[in-house]
Amino acid sequence: MVEVGLAFVCALVAWSATAALAARCHRNPSLHAWAWTGSALAVTIALSAAFPGALLDFSEVTFRIFQIGVGLLGPLLLGWGAVEYAIGSARARFGVRLVVTTLTIVPLVILILDRLRGRYDNGYPAASDHYDVIPMTALALVHGFALIAVLTCAIVVARDLRDRPRAARHRLSVVGLAGAAVLLEVLVSRFGLDILGQLLLVGAVACVWGTLTRAVSPPRDRNHGRRRGRRSAGSRAAREDDGFDDEEDEPFDTEEDDVRRKRRGADYDDPEPAPPPRPSRLRGIITIYTLAEGHGDAFDDCADEVVEEVARHEPDTLLFACHTVPSASSQRIVYAIYRDQLAYEEHEQQPHVLEFERRRAPHVVATNVIELALSGASAADNLAGMLMPR
Repeated sequence: MVEVGLAFVCALVAWSATAALAARCHRNPSLHAWAWTGSALAVTIALSAAFPGALLDFSEVTFRIFQIGVGLLGPLLLGWGAVEYAIGSARARFGVRLVVTTLTIVPLVILILDRLRGRYDNGYPAASDHYDVIPMTALALVHGFALIAVLTCAIVVARDLRDRPRAARHRLSVVGLAGAAVLLEVLVSRFGLDILGQLLLVGAVACVWGTLTRAVSPPRDRNHGRRRGRRSAGSRAAREDDGFDDEEDEPFDTEEDDVRRKRRGADYDDPEPAPPPRPSRLRGIITIYTLAEGHGDAFDDCADEVVEEVARHEPDTLLFACHTVPSASSQRIVYAIYRDQLAYEEHEQQPHVLEFERRRAPHVVATNVIELALSGASAADNLAGMLMPR
């Protein structure tokens, strides 16, 4: 009876975690999030099938459901989600999608139709106890793909540790949790492990939950505390005109990062007492996105979030706005003005910008980037407040 009670509790916990994952995925939709949620759902269904198996002994039907969920779909979707999350190359992701499609259809047919052998009891059955050579080979291919995919993603992410250590460590922890879930599911599928197998599968669902939770919550900028008083271009302009000293309201750190020191040196260390006028160093970028049919709302959600993060964390991004096109509902135009080239480079390395690039990828079919150099400008005093009233 201990096995029966534990099987029921494990299935209940798994369904609760999967429902929480689905809700979080609905709020932050992306291909890797849906893949990881699908993996958790497959393992949860397998745990649900294990409950009548523990109560009345396993049968051919419950055994097949268990192995399809734990041995096939669970690790396969985890590996695919890791690739969609960590790999930036569109060609590589497309190739992996073809492999995942093949490794889903062919092994699924084999696991459903292949003849089974051996007797069943109420313990978690190992795949080799009832499957012959062909199904075991198909499962081995799936398990090898999932483990290699996670390992490759970890290597790709680790290469960024020198340039962007904080973001890279965060992404590496996400891939590591996905790899742990893959390993636990492979162990239970191949060896069964009875009561320990039940606990390991709950641990796998917990790893998937941690994977998705960390993936949708990238690390904040280190300078968040120093910049938190600068919420938007409109609020900055208002404070400049109100006659009060901002430094008395919110203390800023005295330390400056390398980019700030480089810019300050470039701006103020000029030995000439009266330098000749130089061209403006403002950097402008217009990005035109063509969206897939029906993906406008999902892209707009991503854009709204990144606009708020830019306004909150990037004082040297002078203007960052996303426009819809009334005559073309599938197009979005993002217009940005940066203080100089260094501000643009800093913007491109921000965690929220990297997360936006990952999340918007499934919704965009084409991108056109136009670089601008300022030759003349005229703007109203309250332009910033009109664009960003918050």
